[in-house]
Amino acid sequence: MSLRVIAGKLKGRKVKSLEGNEVRPTADRVKESLFNILMNKIEGSIFLDLFAGTGNIGIEALSRGAQFCYFVDKSLKSIKCIRENVTELNLVPFAKILHRDVLKVIEMLDKNNTKFDIIFLDPPYYQNLVDKTLIKLGEAKVLKEDGIVIAEHHKNDKVREMYGNLVKIRENKYGETILSFYKEEI
Repeated sequence: MSLRVIAGKLKGRKVKSLEGNEVRPTADRVKESLFNILMNKIEGSIFLDLFAGTGNIGIEALSRGAQFCYFVDKSLKSIKCIRENVTELNLVPFAKILHRDVLKVIEMLDKNNTKFDIIFLDPPYYQNLVDKTLIKLGEAKVLKEDGIVIAEHHKNDKVREMYGNLVKIRENKYGETILSFYKEEI
């Protein structure tokens, strides 16, 4: 399956995907809606794409003006796919690709005092990873002031209203898929 960049300087360019069911790319209508919601936050942002898969979401963010994107995935197949996509689209200077467990990366970023404007996570469904990752993000100090966390998850995944200082501010439903938006409570 081939994916495309929807908008921005890379609009229409192809993004390689992975064969099989290991990766479930964000549907175009969900991606389009996500970026419409984030429209005023993308330009110049530092973006964190957790469970990045093909890198589709982070690449879209870079295409739309994000300054830099960290791509994180523990699957070697995904990391190779992200590297190919980032290289093919000439995004290497704007990307850091981390082949590690997401929860360990969040701890590392917190220790290094690395902060993000936008954090997007789209873990595999039915593995309780949305909850675990949001708990870790709620404990860590990796979100910039006025930053936002977006979790893409299945409608049956239970997500809380609060994780540490993170408070759910919005939820959008697209069939089986939900985007839950969190901000830090001040």
